[in-house]
Amino acid sequence: MPKQGYHHGNLRQALVDAALSLIEEKGPTGFTLSEAARAAGVTPAAVYRHFEGREDLIIECALQGHAMFADLMAHAWQEGQPSALASFEATGRAYLAFARRFRGHYTAMFESGLNRNATPELARAYARSREVLDRAAASLSERIPEGRRPPAAMVTAHIWAMSHGVVELFARGEPGSNAPYPPEDLLEAGIGIYLRGLGLIAKDE
Repeated sequence: MPKQGYHHGNLRQALVDAALSLIEEKGPTGFTLSEAARAAGVTPAAVYRHFEGREDLIIECALQGHAMFADLMAHAWQEGQPSALASFEATGRAYLAFARRFRGHYTAMFESGLNRNATPELARAYARSREVLDRAAASLSERIPEGRRPPAAMVTAHIWAMSHGVVELFARGEPGSNAPYPPEDLLEAGIGIYLRGLGLIAKDE
């Protein structure tokens, strides 16, 4: 690809797109800014017009990922319709779908070692990402007597950890990661067991 220097049409986004591809291929620490610049078709010096370093570039990838993720989760939640339980399960499926479809973003968001408070923008983006799960957990928890009700943030953390574990172990399609059941079924069953333990699903459901 010929170098286009500072006349590149949308250099910032081109570098983000290049970084996302490199993250998918090599991981968040497996590429250099020079490689990102080469993939975007510009000189390495041009990168510094937009990003201070590789971490700054990865932060932008994560910011864009969180924005898409929050929108997808909100769409899946549908404000708890047709029921809080059905919508909660839909957010789990949406989580897996996002991790598959936007692997570079997902890795930048959750597997790059970024401090979630690295920048105020990243902190806000992360908070918006989990806001839907917090609201979903709070809605479900209202059905538990107050004295036995766990904090909604704890329920969110448990479900998030379960979802991330299914992604890591079974949802990537990597060699050796063959799941005994479809990842969606594994996650739905795990969420069901967890919610039964909280008394939110009858044992015979």
